[in-house]
Parts: sequence; structure tokens; C-alpha cells
Amino acid sequence: MPTFVDTNVLVYAHDRRAHVHERARLLVAELWREREGILSTQVLQELYVALTRKVQKPLRRTLAREVIRSYLAWPVRAIEPADVLAAAELELRQRLSFWDALIVVAAREAGADRILSANFQPGRTIAGVAIENPFS
Repeated sequence: MPTFVDTNVLVYAHDRRAHVHERARLLVAELWREREGILSTQVLQELYVALTRKVQKPLRRTLAREVIRSYLAWPVRAIEPADVLAAAELELRQRLSFWDALIVVAAREAGADRILSANFQPGRTIAGVAIENPFS
């Protein structure tokens, strides 16, 4: 099933100190094996910043760039100007943060059936994309 992966899942998969590290690592490994993972440029940007600045033990920038480079093997949806407007409209209709709305728009436009995220309310379907929290 084509699966859009939110930044937090990837951060947990790479941050060995995260309380859900092993679960996230196994999920990401499965997405690699099944070739079902989808990302956006927004997720890659947020992942780089989180891994180099926000985790308890930040990665060296060279290593973080290698992590980002590895994910370029996945389909990556570039955020388009029209996506920004669509997210602004979705933000209002669904009462989401703008950044979460942009994730939903990118997932929908990339053809994902679901979004894996710890940030969204699980069990919802937004813009035709199912939301799943793999840690709940």
C-alpha cells in the first residue's frame, strides 16, 4: 500500500534514544523492503533539521546528508506552489496546522493511501488519505 511517511516516524527510526525507535526502525525497514514509502521535500527538510539539531544526540551533518540521500531512492513529492494554496484551504476546512495540511496535500498528490504519523489524529481520513499512528 503506498504509504506517505511523516517526519516524526523517520526521526524515531534514526534516533536510537527515541522511546519508539525499534518500532519505527522496523516500520521503515518494511517500507524499504516493500518499496511502498513516499516522502515530500518538506519531510526531507524537516528530517535534516531534526537529526542535526533536535534529537538528544544530533548526527554530524555529513551523516545526516547521507541519511537524506538514501531516502532519495523513495518517491519524493516536490512541494509545488499550488500545493501551498491547497494546504491553506485544507488547513481551514479540517482545522489542521498549515504544515500538517501540506503533508496531507503532498500525500494525496503522490498517490498515497495512508499517512504514518504520530502527529495526526489516527483513524481519520483527510482528503481521501487514511491517517495511522503506528505508535498508538
